[in-house]
Amino acid sequence: MLNKSQSKSLFQKAQQFIPGGVNSPVRAFKAVGGDPLFIKSAQGAYLYDEDGNEFIELINSWGPMILGHANEKVIGAVNEALKSSLSFGAPTKKEVDIAELITEMFPSIEKVRMVNSGTEATMSAIRLARGFTGRDKVIKFEGCYHGHGDSFLIAAGSGAITMGTPDSPGVTKGTAKDTLLAKYNDLESVERLVQTNKGDIAALIIEPVAGNMGCVLPENDFLQKLRSLCSKEGIVLIFDEVMTGFRLARGGAQEVFNVQADLTTLGKIIGGGMPVGAYGGKKEIMEFVSPSGPVYQAGTLSGNPIAMAAGFETLNQLYSDPTIYEELNKATSKLVAGIRNNFSKIGKNYTINHIGSMFSLFFTESPVSDFDSAKQSDTSLFGKYFNRMLENGIYLAPSQFEALFISVSIDQNHIDKIVEANRISLEAIH
Repeated sequence: MLNKSQSKSLFQKAQQFIPGGVNSPVRAFKAVGGDPLFIKSAQGAYLYDEDGNEFIELINSWGPMILGHANEKVIGAVNEALKSSLSFGAPTKKEVDIAELITEMFPSIEKVRMVNSGTEATMSAIRLARGFTGRDKVIKFEGCYHGHGDSFLIAAGSGAITMGTPDSPGVTKGTAKDTLLAKYNDLESVERLVQTNKGDIAALIIEPVAGNMGCVLPENDFLQKLRSLCSKEGIVLIFDEVMTGFRLARGGAQEVFNVQADLTTLGKIIGGGMPVGAYGGKKEIMEFVSPSGPVYQAGTLSGNPIAMAAGFETLNQLYSDPTIYEELNKATSKLVAGIRNNFSKIGKNYTINHIGSMFSLFFTESPVSDFDSAKQSDTSLFGKYFNRMLENGIYLAPSQFEALFISVSIDQNHIDKIVEANRISLEAIH
């Protein structure tokens, strides 16, 4: 059994001062049972908690640590930037450098604005799309998460063409009525919304590869068909690549699927682990952002020099060495193959969705292609599996509906340990 005494004590104390004891809900372990572990440090592929437990981890700070924890060059860049102070609230050269690099790596991005989080990026992109088109309504997809902005916390109504209803207290019905819900991988659901709201839709926002209902891939040229529909209807197509940007390829999902968005939101990897977001896209749309245009968006700490240093060094390594993605994909494929092999040993055919260095194991034997099919997973069984893996030294995302990520620090030795822990854990819960 793991020693969790320090984490337990810290969690009890945290609940006195922090709502739920955590600063982001999924960290509370409510979906898997038990109390969260408090992390003290990380290096390469490993996390170390306050009780001295060591884990091979497959979260990587929910995606950003693609180069592994405490990458020497990234830490060096941050240490060098620290010598010049923490923040200026004024333009810096590094902001220009990283903006230029982003536009080089993402062909669809001609101009980019730095912000402080992925949520801020998506909120800003929606406002910009509305300002650019003069329209109010937005299409989003069930199961796609775009941060906690009011426009995105909307649940499905009674049908594909029904207005959404608020999914969280504090979200007004007025906000909800402008958000329309479509089904992921279901083009007809989108077409019905477009026809019912002809000329009123400013933007369609989508995770090109969903990561917040677990890893779910687009099927049957779904993204290309959305691109054609949006072009035809004058709708701004927004790809939320906060998760997939620089994760699947240097040019994100847009490079992998050969389709370009009008606007793209970014985060996670562009900060190298620091809190950063960005949105960018076609020049004619981005020129609507203040001070070039009338759409106001600002941020006192946007383009923070420490975050820019970490992000630039991370992106520069990815840009300079394209073999990184080949190795990441190879390692992830080996890991997924090992897990699939373990399924046969317990007589199950659970679903694994996998692309590049992202994957999810769903405790359902049916294909997972949208939110409804993802919800068929046995979440109770996942909770048991999660805790067994933790006992065996593997730290997973504490939710069935989150993607897992591989970093360059994962080698064959780590893969063998993860596959063996998976085998032991699967056998223990069946």
